[in-house]
Amino acid sequence: MGQCVLVSGASGFVGRAVCRALIERGHRVMALVRRIESAPPGTEPRVGDILDPASLDRATAGAESVIHLVGIIMEDRRRGITFDRVHVEGTRIMLDATRRSNVRRFVHMSALGTRENAVARYHQTKWQAECLVRESALDFTIFRPSLIHGPGGEFTKMLADWSRMRRAPWLFMPYFGRGLLGFGGAGLLQPIHVDDVARSFVDAIDANSEIHRTSVNQTIDLAGPERLTWPELHRTASRAIVGRRRLVLPLPVWWARILTSIIPEHILGTNRSQVEMSQEDNTADFDAVVRAIGFRPRDFSTSIAEYAKSL
Repeated sequence: MGQCVLVSGASGFVGRAVCRALIERGHRVMALVRRIESAPPGTEPRVGDILDPASLDRATAGAESVIHLVGIIMEDRRRGITFDRVHVEGTRIMLDATRRSNVRRFVHMSALGTRENAVARYHQTKWQAECLVRESALDFTIFRPSLIHGPGGEFTKMLADWSRMRRAPWLFMPYFGRGLLGFGGAGLLQPIHVDDVARSFVDAIDANSEIHRTSVNQTIDLAGPERLTWPELHRTASRAIVGRRRLVLPLPVWWARILTSIIPEHILGTNRSQVEMSQEDNTADFDAVVRAIGFRPRDFSTSIAEYAKSL
């Protein structure tokens, strides 16, 4: 027997995958969206805003579980969209509405690398949101995915554009690197497919799955099996998308820090948090990931080759 599940961030990249997986399992899905027309197919739209408590009271009414996916990677301070408001205040308001509606199960999306002493403001606010979830007295599960990829994802679209020389800097695929010229290396990544992320979220609320019983009040890392450098990730993507390895070159971190301090991110297309996070390893113990979620996420190189033609 399926549940009635409210999904916030339902119209986003991960949200659509989660809604699709929930529907395939026979759950009734209420999609929290800002506009009815943006609700994923097969869901029941619940128009609201995570910063509007009254709309969340209406949205959570009748739900048996809440999956909270709302998050941003870029701020837009002109419109009041900041990490603090979306990640921290938005989570606080969603938790309050969940409790008022007597919903016990709360599954929350954080990010790998989130920690108390994080350098990037993105991770700092994700940590604050995690603390609110842990203090909520709800039956929570927190997932921390690494870089999420898949058809329809913004990062995957960016990889496709760089591979096809349709996005600046056009002549090469860039990443942020340490040192004077940027050749001092950067962090490692363990990309995970969006459908594997969605499966983990749905398993967490599915009474028939093992993770449903073991994930309550737990924080779980989500990552794929391959640990890749940024150049390896770019070259793997370009081989899959255009059939050859594109030139990959670094942009010095020191220069990126200067640019992000003086140029607004909506103009520059990146921000200080992204620069800082790229220098850290975004990795996890893969064996522990498999034990926690009960299945083996697919690897990046094989899966991007499978969906490259759809990009």
